[in-house]
Amino acid sequence: MSEYLVSIKIEKLDEGVYLATSDTLQGLVAQGRTIAETMEIAQDVAKKLIESSIGRGDPLPH
Repeated sequence: MSEYLVSIKIEKLDEGVYLATSDTLQGLVAQGRTIAETMEIAQDVAKKLIESSIGRGDPLPH
């Protein structure tokens, strides 16, 4: 499997949880109680989004 570098932004919300989004991979949204948990979830979401795009033949961001 190929490797992809995806830029992920994490911010702490007023509710005390962390939110991860990406400007380079549309649709990536993940939320967790800690930064580590949020990153783990975000990586899983990114993997699934990339696999889905490849399966459909859609282009991936550069």
